[in-house]
Amino acid sequence: MAELILSNPNLMLTLSRFGIELGFGDSLVKDVCKKTNVNTAFFLLICNLYTDSDFIPSQEDIKSVNINTLLSYLSQSHKYYVDERIPHIENHLNRIIEACPKKFGTTIERFFEEYKNEVKNHFCYEEETVFPYINSLCDKSSKRVFSINEFKSNHSNIEDKLNDLMNILIKYLPAEIFPKERIEISLDIVDLSSDLKYHTLVEERVLVPFVELLERQCHENM
Repeated sequence: MAELILSNPNLMLTLSRFGIELGFGDSLVKDVCKKTNVNTAFFLLICNLYTDSDFIPSQEDIKSVNINTLLSYLSQSHKYYVDERIPHIENHLNRIIEACPKKFGTTIERFFEEYKNEVKNHFCYEEETVFPYINSLCDKSSKRVFSINEFKSNHSNIEDKLNDLMNILIKYLPAEIFPKERIEISLDIVDLSSDLKYHTLVEERVLVPFVELLERQCHENM
């Protein structure tokens, strides 16, 4: 496990979402997963996506997914973004806003507030509409008032707007406004944007094909 994480430090971002803590010594991946009651195949599937953005899970990979594990992972990811990463960036931004001329400070504050609302609405839609629908498919109680195609066609990339914030911080603020802190927060934004990109890959390459498979099975049984 240690060798896997050290080969791609970005994987550390996924560990807490599985309930895996650092300090696993020389334990094998399968032993760490067993100890924390995590499906090893699914853990490695996520690791593959985080390691290679061109990785496409096989049909067998999709069929082997445990939906409870997948939805739990995605929900923990949402919680991490909303409760930890975004507030961390906002705290840095607030210092910069206070030091800015009003026209810049107001623009940044309004922009980030809109971004927070967009992220919360995005996750709320998934938690309150998409995930319950998937559970209804699994327990065969779905009335088919929703389709995963609706999710797929309206699935926005919430990391895109972070690029606009980077432009404001790098290109337009006066040079004397916390130059070192602006570099730090820009690196934080890069990290968040990258993590959100992989989160999107998990949803588009694992969640969506898994639900499409469920929908076909339900349609065949009707």
